[in-house]
Amino acid sequence: MAGDQEAVRRVEELRALVRHHEYRYYVLDSPEISDSEYDRLFRELQTLEAAHPELLTPDSPTQRIGGAPLAGFHQVRHLEPMLSLANAKNEDELRAWHARTMKLAQEAGAELGDLQFVLEPKIDGLAISLRYEAGKLSVGATRGNGEVGEDVTQNLRTIGTVPLAFLPGADPVPPVVEVRGEVYLPLEAFSRLNEQRIAARESTFANPRNAAAGSLRQLDPKVTASRPLSTWFYGVGNVEGEFFERHSEVLDWLKKSGFRVNPEVRLARTLPEIEKGCRWWEEHRDRLDYDIDGVVVKLDSRELQAALGAVGRDPRWAVAYKFAPSTAQTRLIHIGINVGRTGVLNPYAILEPVEVGGVTVGQATLHNEADIQRKDLREGDMVILQRAGDVIPQVVAPLTDLRTGAEKVFRMPEDCPSCGTAVVRAPGEVAVRCPNPDCPARRVEAVKHFVSKAAMDIDGVGDKLVERLFQLGMVKDSADVYLLSAEDLAGLERLGDKSAANIIGAIEASKSRPFARVLFALGMPHVGSENAELLMRRFGSMDRLRDASAEDIGQTPGIGPIIAESVFDYVHDPRNLSLIARLAAAGVTMAAVEGAAASAAGPLAGKTLVLTGTLPGLSRQAATGLIERAGGKVTGAVTAKTDYVVLGAEPGSKLDRARELGTELLDEDGLRRVAEA
Repeated sequence: MAGDQEAVRRVEELRALVRHHEYRYYVLDSPEISDSEYDRLFRELQTLEAAHPELLTPDSPTQRIGGAPLAGFHQVRHLEPMLSLANAKNEDELRAWHARTMKLAQEAGAELGDLQFVLEPKIDGLAISLRYEAGKLSVGATRGNGEVGEDVTQNLRTIGTVPLAFLPGADPVPPVVEVRGEVYLPLEAFSRLNEQRIAARESTFANPRNAAAGSLRQLDPKVTASRPLSTWFYGVGNVEGEFFERHSEVLDWLKKSGFRVNPEVRLARTLPEIEKGCRWWEEHRDRLDYDIDGVVVKLDSRELQAALGAVGRDPRWAVAYKFAPSTAQTRLIHIGINVGRTGVLNPYAILEPVEVGGVTVGQATLHNEADIQRKDLREGDMVILQRAGDVIPQVVAPLTDLRTGAEKVFRMPEDCPSCGTAVVRAPGEVAVRCPNPDCPARRVEAVKHFVSKAAMDIDGVGDKLVERLFQLGMVKDSADVYLLSAEDLAGLERLGDKSAANIIGAIEASKSRPFARVLFALGMPHVGSENAELLMRRFGSMDRLRDASAEDIGQTPGIGPIIAESVFDYVHDPRNLSLIARLAAAGVTMAAVEGAAASAAGPLAGKTLVLTGTLPGLSRQAATGLIERAGGKVTGAVTAKTDYVVLGAEPGSKLDRARELGTELLDEDGLRRVAEA
């Protein structure tokens, strides 16, 4: 009996919570919790009601489709309800849905071998329904509660991707049809909009979905028109006279009629194909310019869709395979400072731990002081955290309407937090630096860079081991790495004889790294891997580079006066000369091997190439090496001086720029052909 009373209490509590958060999300566009937290509450309520069916009531949030329409707009009744979707949180739940669907389809008389599914990206935007009469837009409405939405026709007409009429030649043209889609705000536009609102001292949007909803629900269409909203269309509701046998036919008809349909929609027949398609979308979501939070899987047969029907709020013939959320809300507890190898003070966010993108995050990048000021981030703020794919988590914006007044404005420290030296800021630079070359933090970071994969690539010597070696006084600079012995390392905690021997072997192997890698590993200010390669080709050895004047260095193609001055200062600093001498004494390469600098006479000599997309048989690093060995140069932007653009899978905007300029395009085979000619 006590258990039943506890269930009653918890059900009522959950219903009140879900109703409150639905109102904040659907009506006010101002959620207080993340989508994943809302889903957790909703699923708990569903589970309790399933265990205690006697507690189920018609007014439970689980028995309705969405939230109430805003009072500021006229109401529009959809000719066919806009249903929601059941969620599959993982592959086990996806498999369970597939098994149920196959069973129901078989009971409905379907031949299982003939079944086909459609996989569509689940756009994280605002659902809309457009009613067309004789091929012309008559009414545009939000989803609302699924039965009744809000009339936002005038606002929708301002969006360039919303057809005001079907394209000429559209066939068929139903007398009346509801077209279903999603309004969204591109990610770059979302960032710009929040920055504008911060500058205007207005509250920021929590995510692109809320920004799109807030933009579409403006009483003044001019405000909507000022925001770069876009749309994807994915289906139809009511169709006067049924013209379509398959959902895939609907998508083809939409495209031919002038609607924007996602080009990456996929078809699948088997469960492994469905799972593969879902994984593909999850792996590629961070390459999109819009948010997706999952994949919608639908039975293709519309006849079978009608036969399977819906249960409560969810159609039986479709499911949303949900991804781990790429954005979350959490509190910015404190802004810490890291000191880099060149002395730059880098701020970072210390956060209340939160799960985002499938991992628990407690820290995030903040770039620099100017970025913090531009976003108006303050210690104590509730903030929007974003993590897409394997990208380092970033703080996007503060939730300014949740401020209490206790938040603290950030100020960059006047003294280095590592050594206490007064920091400096060079004229015209954003960065604040510690000028002390003996700063402990700078020395540690310099060695971390030296041993990193992109530099000397010393396998087994990671950041944590470098820090331990510094703490124990075994290493004070990069040259000390070559003085380590297997006995030294074997005595460290968690490092046995075999691991120690492997590390010493990796240190020994690093001595023969190409001279360009050594130049990069030294960590000269402004000298990345590309500039190091240019310096190697021009001078060929450390001795020749040291003997060159700043003016001579600046005459190297691709090396400007600021970089030249930086290199000159570095190779004439007594401390650096001592380090270079000790590295040379240890056997580290200090000159290009015979013929390496002669690549300037190779088949790509004097040519500039740009890489875009993923090549099937070459990593970006390998492709760059192939080009540079042939005498070519790889740059990041397509300009009038670019000779070739090398295209891989899913090229970005660089392809559009190349076409504008008429730049010659190469695939991987073409690259090999010109590089090995």
